[in-house]
Amino acid sequence: MVVMSVYNSGNNDSKLSSTGKQKLLTGLQPSGALHIGNYFGALKPFVELSKQYECMLMVADYHALTSLKNPQELQENIKNVVRDYLAVGIQPDSVIIFQQSQVPEHTELAWIFQTLVTVPFLMQAHAYKDKVAKGLEQNAGLFAYPMLMAADILLYDTDVVPVGEDQRQHLEYAREAAAKFNTAFGETFKEPKELIQKSVAIVPGTDGKKMSKSYGNTIPLFGTKDELTKAVMSIVTDSGGDRPENVYAIHKLFKTESELAALYEANKGSYKALKEALIEDVEILVAPMRTVRNEISDADVKRVLDEGSVKARERAASKMKAVRAKLGISL
Repeated sequence: MVVMSVYNSGNNDSKLSSTGKQKLLTGLQPSGALHIGNYFGALKPFVELSKQYECMLMVADYHALTSLKNPQELQENIKNVVRDYLAVGIQPDSVIIFQQSQVPEHTELAWIFQTLVTVPFLMQAHAYKDKVAKGLEQNAGLFAYPMLMAADILLYDTDVVPVGEDQRQHLEYAREAAAKFNTAFGETFKEPKELIQKSVAIVPGTDGKKMSKSYGNTIPLFGTKDELTKAVMSIVTDSGGDRPENVYAIHKLFKTESELAALYEANKGSYKALKEALIEDVEILVAPMRTVRNEISDADVKRVLDEGSVKARERAASKMKAVRAKLGISL
């Protein structure tokens, strides 16, 4: 795969939005209930990023269709994604929160990009190969997924996209799509840069592996205290050593190592006591957010998505007007 160049610091000043900030876009598939790994890996960092960048947050419902075929479940998941972000402190008056399917320019631009890249190029996608290896249906949408993702990013002249270390290829595909179009039809799209946050740790699950719904090893972010208790008490502990490492690895997300030192020293070998202490620290973080989340109605969610999607479509429509003119299809 050709990895296209990204903007260096010398170019970034000329790429600022009218707010004086660079543009950031991120998306989240409405694929189910979130866990504390999602909070520390995505939600909490996004709250901080929203203060530094002009941010757009996309509910990627069309992407979810590659694997989720239950209409009722998808609808509930869409509403819950918005609730989750609002509950952790995202303000819709400072972040554009929008629904991918309400902005048809995404799929229009994705089709255009599909006419510019080759099948062998798309076959190199790690995410596609990984999902097929796990038994997911090899539908055409899953195969062309990178071009819809490229459209998501490039429609808004995005400067940066926060991704994990294992997701760099997504941005490589977006840059390649931009370069293909720019070469064929003239300078139109900005090549975005990945934002890798080194400080965001991989959150371990209850079995010590990376916390993931697919592994069934999660601690629910907005679960009841009983649900949190059940999850924490299921954390696998080893029989050797004075400190249960799996418990400690999760616990230090909530308190500093210096704060935990006395607790773990006083409770050497008492795994139950340490798990109970972790439950209380998780509850201290989660309870206020859970309360806020429970007060967000379906009407609140619809209003946020409708208002944000109007703003997103205004930007997308302006970009597509220029794209159509470059293609020669505007009469």
